[in-house]
Amino acid sequence: MAEDSDREVYKAPPSRTPVVERITSVPNPVTIIQTVFNYVIDAPVTFVREWIERQQAKNRYYYYHQKFRRVPDLSECMEGDYLCFYEAEAQWRRDRMVDQQIVEIIRERLGACKHREGPNQFQNCAKEVEQLAQVTKAYQEKYGDLGVHGNARTCLMKQKHRMMEERKKENAQENASQ
Repeated sequence: MAEDSDREVYKAPPSRTPVVERITSVPNPVTIIQTVFNYVIDAPVTFVREWIERQQAKNRYYYYHQKFRRVPDLSECMEGDYLCFYEAEAQWRRDRMVDQQIVEIIRERLGACKHREGPNQFQNCAKEVEQLAQVTKAYQEKYGDLGVHGNARTCLMKQKHRMMEERKKENAQENASQ
């Protein structure tokens, strides 16, 4: 069929496209201003910024992966070592803030589960309810009744008193069983 095609019907495209004459006119002043801005202001600033980013990329430091060393507990501080007292107090405050955030995250998860499940929340969110109960119980045992002005010393005394009460209960149970 290609042999039978008529050359007049299917003409071949011209070998060279015709040249369109350019009309010379006055350049657009906006284009000139943009070009001057790009070369005078934007290009140097971009170059400096990219150079700084390359330098910082060599020494990448991820602050959120920083591991703080654990400082000694207040019970491990020597008498009169005020720096150790201060560090233990700061560590206790950080620990309390972390524990508060853990309780808040679990509470938010429970709220999201209740919102997501709707009327089936009692069946489908039982795991979250149990987890929240465990976390709040642990938080109350450690930090409850300390109040706003609680500190590491009062928390340590509270734990000491709780341990003494547990020992008394264990001794009373042992004496009752004998």
